[in-house]
Amino acid sequence: MTTSSIHASRQLLVGELIRRCAHNAPDQVAFILDDERITYKQLEGRTLHLAGWLQGKGIDIGDKVGIITKNCLEFIDIFFATAHAGGVSVPINFRLVPEEFAYIINNSDTKILFIEEEYQDMIQSIQHKIPAVEQIVVIGTECRHGMIPYKTIFDQDVTYRSVDGLLDDDDDCLLGYTSGTTGHPKGAVLTHKNLSLSAMNSLVKATSNPNVESTSTSLLVTPLFHIAGIGFLLISCTAGGTGVIHREFNPVKVLEDIEKEKINSTFLVPAMWNMVLSVPNFKDFDVTSMISCGTGAAATPVELKKRIIESFPNAGLNEAFGQTEMSPTTTHLRPEDTLRKTNSVGKGVLNVEIRVVDENMNDVPVGEVGEIVYRGPTVMKGYYKNPEATEEAFKGGWFHSGDLVKMDEEGYVYVMDRKKDMIISGGENIYPAEIEDVLYRHEAIYEAAVIGVPDELWGESVKAIVVLKPGKTLTEEDVIEHCKNHLASYKKPKYVEFMSELPRNTSGKVLKRVLRERV
Repeated sequence: MTTSSIHASRQLLVGELIRRCAHNAPDQVAFILDDERITYKQLEGRTLHLAGWLQGKGIDIGDKVGIITKNCLEFIDIFFATAHAGGVSVPINFRLVPEEFAYIINNSDTKILFIEEEYQDMIQSIQHKIPAVEQIVVIGTECRHGMIPYKTIFDQDVTYRSVDGLLDDDDDCLLGYTSGTTGHPKGAVLTHKNLSLSAMNSLVKATSNPNVESTSTSLLVTPLFHIAGIGFLLISCTAGGTGVIHREFNPVKVLEDIEKEKINSTFLVPAMWNMVLSVPNFKDFDVTSMISCGTGAAATPVELKKRIIESFPNAGLNEAFGQTEMSPTTTHLRPEDTLRKTNSVGKGVLNVEIRVVDENMNDVPVGEVGEIVYRGPTVMKGYYKNPEATEEAFKGGWFHSGDLVKMDEEGYVYVMDRKKDMIISGGENIYPAEIEDVLYRHEAIYEAAVIGVPDELWGESVKAIVVLKPGKTLTEEDVIEHCKNHLASYKKPKYVEFMSELPRNTSGKVLKRVLRERV
């Protein structure tokens, strides 16, 4: 055995996941999308061929490959092929506007860009602004002049050159752009090791459930450009399971596929769970195959937790918390703790060390609020081409999350809010998440969000934005009185606004920035 092959055998490389699955279970179905099914052996062949093509076009270790698609099997090809070639995937939110696309493409130094055909007009409109892009590859039936049809790549003779011995698991694998609340989004640099260990962390928590098989069938509806979507790919392939992909979220289709494909687990943000459970004929679907309901990305109201547990009687509710910079999961709340620690996001996962600190990096006492900071092998390398933001994020040698939490005597973490969302009224710190939890308890309220608004006397006052359930009515006074019965007086909303829906980003998080801009 050569020195380079020994080195390669010791690495946690993302591309190796596909090779191992193809070796261990070549005929196992890896992914399903509608009527398309692809085995691990087929996936290995496709990704190695595409990796060879990328190398032939000049993609070397560290070079960036951009992806603008909705959920599709081609995304999976591109992501793993880029990893095989030693390149770095740059998944881009397909809902951005042209100016935002141009910023990320340029900031990431993307050399080859894969897009679905519906984005050709948009890309052509900014092509003069993205001069570093050398090739644009189009997935679909129509391809504009100067662009390359994706399907023709697989008709070409290519040679894949193994990067064994050249690639290290501390090398970059993914450049994930965070949804910036102010200014431009930042690109979090995640390595092969970051992503591989995070997938293993998630599997450790999953296999604590004796009903979960390593070859279980999982359903993905969150966008693949999001770190939760990438995490799904890696978890599914690490386990050698089957992943059912939905191009877009449709609550009825979720139930149809749970029944048709005998889905064992899925991850939905709370808003998605709310919509699934609100399907009028929910009880007509067979959901007995489900053994794990995953949720996260936003606080899950207690009443919604109870509905999920009641509606999926064979499934445990697993709650995850984290962020892109952490690859992503940092804490996990086990099913047996869901109603015992109702407002908690659980304890730290394997390989993630946690502290709750004040502004001077001193640990705060149990039960007091501070910022949660992290250390461990799933922490990102840093922000791409942004040393100032990286230095700020890692002050004191720990990654600063920006999340305000408290920890109880058993080590369970409770998220109070993002630092930027905390309301300071008359010198008192008010955490919107606490008020939102109370609002969700009202039988007439479907969704709610709380923000701070300027107040000449108190600095800020509390405003609640409420979405009512169909056929329900409430007045502003009703909402305020409900909160008054469950909260200290200074925490109750001073203003209430009713909306038909809350603005959300593609990962399901409420865009409080948008709500604040309306004020």
